[in-house]
Amino acid sequence: MRNHLPYAMALLLAAGACGPAEVVVSMEIEVPNPDGGGTTQLAISDVEVQLLPFDRDVVFDSLTRAYSVPEPDVPTELIEARTAVQAAQTEWDAAQRRWGLVRDTLQALSTALERYSRGEAQYLLLYREFQDFDGQLAGLERQMNASFARFDSLQRGTIRASDSVRILQDNWADNAFADIATVFREKQLASGLDVAVDTTDASGIARGNFRVRPGQYWVHARYPMTYTELYWNVPVTVERGDPVQVTLTRANAEERIRL
Repeated sequence: MRNHLPYAMALLLAAGACGPAEVVVSMEIEVPNPDGGGTTQLAISDVEVQLLPFDRDVVFDSLTRAYSVPEPDVPTELIEARTAVQAAQTEWDAAQRRWGLVRDTLQALSTALERYSRGEAQYLLLYREFQDFDGQLAGLERQMNASFARFDSLQRGTIRASDSVRILQDNWADNAFADIATVFREKQLASGLDVAVDTTDASGIARGNFRVRPGQYWVHARYPMTYTELYWNVPVTVERGDPVQVTLTRANAEERIRL
């Protein structure tokens, strides 16, 4: 019995060497810091991530070239108009933050004033400060309302045009990519590898379903934002051993217009 142990161990090691490889995908992007200036890293949760054994962009490009009708473009005027809407929203957001900061400061000063009698020096000091901020609030509110009105007007002007272009593109894609599921399946079978899908958790990590045969893969995901989306199609060589770490960030994403 003892003489068979080395042989049994060799079988176990061989089985382990032939086992699946593991991929760990994390997704995080830089966003404005809500607590002050600069940016902070935000883990992106609840986003579907695909691990594909083929380059999906190559497939779509090939079908696009083969289709007889060109893909409808987004008009330059619409892109410029949407850029103006985005800038107006940024201005409105900043105006809201300024107004909110002054309002909160006034509330804090009002609470602090209640602790003193009107004749005390500290009360007089706080009251003058209160008056200064109170004088600013009405002007900031007017700025906030004006910036919202501008944003709302610009946005309403682009909604119908965006919808029209999106419908044209969707109808075109339904025809141009009618066989996409079949082509994807053929690509997978030809590769001899796996397709795996998972969703990022609260920490922005997807890993539970990403145990696949070693080989060349592409990590695909999309993260929709208000006016654009971040699109990832990142090549990765998967090998056995330590988990293969893939981080999806703005740096390795393509930012695409989102109608």
